[in-house]
Order: sequence, then C-alpha cells, then structure tokens
Amino acid sequence: MAVHDHPHRHLGFRFPSLRRTGTAPASIDEATAAAKATRAYVFAGLRVLTGFVFLWAFLDKTFGFGYATPSGKGWIDGGSPTMGFLGGVAVGPMESTFHDWAGATWANWLFMLGLLGIGLALIAGIGLRLAAVAGTAMMAFMWIAEWPPAKHLSDGSMSMSTNPFVDYHLVYAVVLIALAVAGAGATWGLGRAWARLPFVSRNRWLL
Repeated sequence: MAVHDHPHRHLGFRFPSLRRTGTAPASIDEATAAAKATRAYVFAGLRVLTGFVFLWAFLDKTFGFGYATPSGKGWIDGGSPTMGFLGGVAVGPMESTFHDWAGATWANWLFMLGLLGIGLALIAGIGLRLAAVAGTAMMAFMWIAEWPPAKHLSDGSMSMSTNPFVDYHLVYAVVLIALAVAGAGATWGLGRAWARLPFVSRNRWLL
C-alpha cells in the first residue's frame, strides 16, 4: 500500500506581519502627527478668538464704538467702565459691595488693565498662565455679580437665569485654563520665542 504525503493545512486566523511591508508603523506615526497638528491649530484658533473677545471689550469700553458702550461715553470721554455693570448688580451675596466698587478709579483701572492684558497675552500667545489666573478671577467676580443660582432678584422680579451654575463666565474660565495647560501659544503665536527668554525660562509661571 502506497502512502501519499499530503501537505498540512493550517486552519485559523493569521495576523499579518508588520515586517513585510513596514508601512503600518509609518501610517500610525503620520496619523499621530496629523492629530497633534490639528489639535495645535484648534487651540491656537480658540486662543486668538478668545483674546479678541477680551481685547474688543477693552477697546469698546475705552473709545465707545457704539456697541456695548454708547458713543461719547467711553473711558476716554470720562465714562466709567465699571459703573454700568457693577452699579446694576441686583442680586447675590456681594450686591452692596459691588455697588460700592462701581465707578471707583481703582476698579476702573484694574478692570480695564485686566481686559487689555488678557487680550494681548492670548493673541500674542505669551503669558498664558498669568492670563488664565487673571481671567479666571475676573470671570469669577462677574459670575458672582450676575449670580446665576438666584431665581429672583432682590426686588422680587424674575432673574431670568438660564442655568443656575454654568454660564458663559464659567466657560471662558475653563477655556483660559485649557489654553494655558495646552501651551497654545506655540502655534500662531510667540509662545516658543517667549519661553526661550532667560527670565521666562527661570520663572516658568510666566509661560
């Protein structure tokens, strides 16, 4: 009886070897690099837009462009950047305190310098950590001034609050912190050059 040898058939799944083509690792690296670049551009765009929000608020309140600040009532015309907002606070635990601060010279200067500094820092991409701290503090005070948790104002009328906790002040604060953590000044900004300066490299809180 003759015995015939038959080739053995291996059943089951076989994983493709990465050695044969060498393309898979490259594709993964390219995808990772593309994702990082996209994230950098997204954060950079968000940084510039947020910076313009603060810078525009400073310019409008200073020169009275006729948007939030009527023409002829800008800061350079003798108007008060804080009188309208702080003087109009009608609810919250710091209502009377804000009324006392409204129109004060120190409050006007502190508020306006904050808007200008945060706006320029974000647009230039430098000092994002300082901008995040200053901006978060500013947003916290403005949140307290509007006091979203209240359903009624001090006079008993409806507050018209749309959310008892999350409003645009909180969103701006989170954005500022995220931009600082992400180091968003390196793309479309002066972040890299700023970080190489000797006094900045010695004081990392200036990044």
